[in-house]
Amino acid sequence: MKKLCKNAAIMVGVVLLTYALGFLLRDVFDVWEHITTAFVFAVFLVALLTDGYVWGILSTFSAVLLINYAFTYPYFDVNFSATESLFSAAVMMVIALLTSGITTQLKRWKTLKAEGEMERMRANLLRAVSHDLRTPLTTIYGASSSILENYDKLTDTQKTRMIGGIQEDADWLIRMVENLLSITRIDSGNVKLIKTPIVLDELIDAVLLKFKKRYPAQTVTLDLPDTVIVIPMDALLIEQVIVNMLENVMHHAKDFTTLTLRVKMQDGWAVFEIEDDGCGIAKERMEHLFTGFNAAAADKADVHKRNAGIGLSVCATIIKAHGGTVCAENRKTGGALFRFKLETDEAENHE
Repeated sequence: MKKLCKNAAIMVGVVLLTYALGFLLRDVFDVWEHITTAFVFAVFLVALLTDGYVWGILSTFSAVLLINYAFTYPYFDVNFSATESLFSAAVMMVIALLTSGITTQLKRWKTLKAEGEMERMRANLLRAVSHDLRTPLTTIYGASSSILENYDKLTDTQKTRMIGGIQEDADWLIRMVENLLSITRIDSGNVKLIKTPIVLDELIDAVLLKFKKRYPAQTVTLDLPDTVIVIPMDALLIEQVIVNMLENVMHHAKDFTTLTLRVKMQDGWAVFEIEDDGCGIAKERMEHLFTGFNAAAADKADVHKRNAGIGLSVCATIIKAHGGTVCAENRKTGGALFRFKLETDEAENHE
């Protein structure tokens, strides 16, 4: 119904505007010879902008009727005996059919191309995820089997180390599954975001608390506005975005020494930036950074845990669902910079 109303509105709007233009050409500029041309162009526009053949054909009949009624002698009377009326109708019908046919084929080709690209992306993502999940699962299985089979032979230190490895890998698997669930639920459209006003400082505190539990030795340098900033958001999802970006630095930024989380205001938007002074982002990875498929599998700071770009794909999906934008770039001084924007609550901030 929505598509039907849209197509009908396009056809009626274009035809009525052309009808008004015809009176303007005739009564104001005294130009008669271009009125039919204007209606031919209107039929072409309708056929181009609408779906299928029906609306182009309907606009053709409407155009011929209006030309005959208002711009062909005797005026304001329908008379199809004139040869030029039949010729104009034939020309418009051919234009409508040809344009509608070409447009329909083009839209169908674009749809098939998009579906093929989506299937290719899904296949690549599935292969990458399968490979990533196999490594920690193998580690967990091997460590647990060793403990069960050699429990009495292992020292307490060895047991503690192996159990710690199992816990670490299990925690990584949980976060991977959470990311996959988030991206599939949001992409499917089953989740409707409920935004609530969140104070920026409270958001950052929650993020750092989660991050410190996983990386207690890593220092995060903060650069936040002095004023209180209120941002409408789903707090849990945005926390997931920032934590994913911070963890991305931990996994991939080789030899970095500083990790900075910066937030600044810009024309009613809160701009979040996560930057490091590490190795930067390889050119071959940049294209697929937020698609869920990492094209450079060899470029890993931690060879035991690959994340296939899932975390960053989740970030892009969540930010897009919030109406924001996300991007990444290499810093001129070295390292990488990830940036995303969220619209702030101007009324709350003003108060």
